[in-house]
Amino acid sequence: MPTNIMDLIARETIEKFEVPGLALLYQRGDADIQALCFGTDAVGNPVSRDSLFIVASITKLATALSVLRLVDANQIALDDALEEYLPDAQAAQQGVSIRTLLCHISGLPQDLPNEHELYGVVKSWDEIKNECSKVRPERAPRTRVLYGNVGYGLLALIVERATQKKFFDALSELVLHPLGIEGYLGVEPSRAVMKLADVRSSHVGTEIEPFNSRYYRSLGLPWSGLVTTADGALKLVRAFAGEPSDFLSDALRHEATQNQTDSLPGGYGVPFDYPIAWWGLGVDLKGDKKPHWTPPNASPLTFGHAGATGCVTWHDPEKNISWTILGTRTADNGWLVRGAPKIAEKILENGG
Repeated sequence: MPTNIMDLIARETIEKFEVPGLALLYQRGDADIQALCFGTDAVGNPVSRDSLFIVASITKLATALSVLRLVDANQIALDDALEEYLPDAQAAQQGVSIRTLLCHISGLPQDLPNEHELYGVVKSWDEIKNECSKVRPERAPRTRVLYGNVGYGLLALIVERATQKKFFDALSELVLHPLGIEGYLGVEPSRAVMKLADVRSSHVGTEIEPFNSRYYRSLGLPWSGLVTTADGALKLVRAFAGEPSDFLSDALRHEATQNQTDSLPGGYGVPFDYPIAWWGLGVDLKGDKKPHWTPPNASPLTFGHAGATGCVTWHDPEKNISWTILGTRTADNGWLVRGAPKIAEKILENGG
């Protein structure tokens, strides 16, 4: 695809939605990755291919992959009950399993009920995980897709229990190092992280500003705290696509990228609730979801994830094309769901 076409549409997105900068990567099959970088972060630092971003819910792909690696190693099983690993957790009820946690059908709420009281008081993942264990499901398992964070906190606890290691250490050993990803979770990077524009919080400008602060990064949240590069985000989704081939078994990888939620309704919450909300084992599946962060010409089996910090990473298995877009503005003004699909549409239209 001519680079100037992608350059033009990316710059149009930046101008229209007032996004200070973008890192854009795309790849067809095992061809060379195409990389384009534009603009700056919120304080004028230029975006480059090796810039570090906090990738919000793309973190869930990394957490899910750590679970799947343990499944492949026969250390845990997808249909093991939560009770087998965390018997004292309030969510350890009949029907709540590793599988239901991965695809958001365990009945758990989206966030910790007291998250706002805890923010700025809780200092570490070690304290937050205890709060995750106190949360009860708000409805019966397998009755609705309720996208959320608490379930991924419990999955991180399962990984810790199975490996007898802190979650970041297990994540590094199981996922980041094997995939060659520069990634940080609860560990402050040795170089600057891109600062995001349009963070909407009463803590903006303070030492605990969401996403942008050392405090937020120190929490090591297994659902939203990963700091990585555009290449790192691309590698996470391509691990689900079979690259490298020995990272996940073919059978498990295939299962992970197929719909696990039957025809259940639900999703992320309005306006992203759907009559049928497909989901895989860690990956969001496009299915027939509208609105969505993937373009109309992407296949229904397209899988990946979006993040509230203004980022997406997806793979279309029919076209065998992957793409990652990391922006330096949060998704709160709607640019990600309105602008990112137009960029991806052009990538798919031209065959990567």
